[in-house]
Amino acid sequence: MTIERVAIVGLGLLGGSVGLAIAECLPGVTTTGYDADPDVRRRAAERGLAGTVCDTPAEAVRDADLVLFCVPVGAMEAAARACAEALPPAAIVSDVGSSKAAVGEALARALPGRRVIPAHPVAGTERSGPDAGFASLFRQRWCILTPPADADPAAVDALGQFWEALGARVEIMEAAHHDLVLAVTSHIPHLIAYTIVGTASDLEEVTRSEVIKYSAGGFRDFTRIAASDPTMWRDVFLSNREAVLEMLGRFTEDLTALQRAIRRGDGEALFDLFARTREIRRSILEQGQDDARPDFGRADHASPARPGSAR
Repeated sequence: MTIERVAIVGLGLLGGSVGLAIAECLPGVTTTGYDADPDVRRRAAERGLAGTVCDTPAEAVRDADLVLFCVPVGAMEAAARACAEALPPAAIVSDVGSSKAAVGEALARALPGRRVIPAHPVAGTERSGPDAGFASLFRQRWCILTPPADADPAAVDALGQFWEALGARVEIMEAAHHDLVLAVTSHIPHLIAYTIVGTASDLEEVTRSEVIKYSAGGFRDFTRIAASDPTMWRDVFLSNREAVLEMLGRFTEDLTALQRAIRRGDGEALFDLFARTREIRRSILEQGQDDARPDFGRADHASPARPGSAR
């Protein structure tokens, strides 16, 4: 099975990056794109995020071998239903959402009997919209496929090869396990970031100008994460609520233990925790999943030429 025509539904950061990456890495593949926002379609056409930017979803998917839904997870089912009648029977249907069990169920409901293979490229930045995409976003990042038990092996292989061609490393995982893993590595960190930045903005004893002026590196990192697309993250937390709540419960227990250690002046417990977590950071750097340069390479972060934080 070969993928020669790709339809991208949703032309923001991820959809736009897919289109640019295809143009750079798979120049023989034809791309069509659609976004519900006419202003996004106009800008996507100007940037060349797809070979043809279409005015309707049906037009975009009509001849596709692969249809990628790059919309917020809460909008997946509606987007799929809008494409259902025009979708070729043999097309592979996939997505880029950060939660997989709920998305897989939504796509299956909207497109019964179709080749639905959910996927999650674990890549992104805090930026959003058609100007945010860049071709190297997926380079050396993981893309997790969560095919259903009855998925066509040839279709799974074709989708994996597609993501590898865009520079990603592919892993296959059960949807429920993916959601648990991402709750720990992505969703809870985002929830913490939104919370701590919100707490800082609500402090009556500290002015907003002081929060901005004296932000240390840790808080700056939190604000970067908390600047992510609110629609997308609202939908992620609602669609992956069970795994998020399970991990949030574990985190709350650990936070309570840490609070107890601080209250008791238990320096040994604090040191042991900090030493253990430091090893996690070293392992992430060793696997090339982040930047070890001073200040985490922030001088280059604004450039769309390098990948951003994992989602």
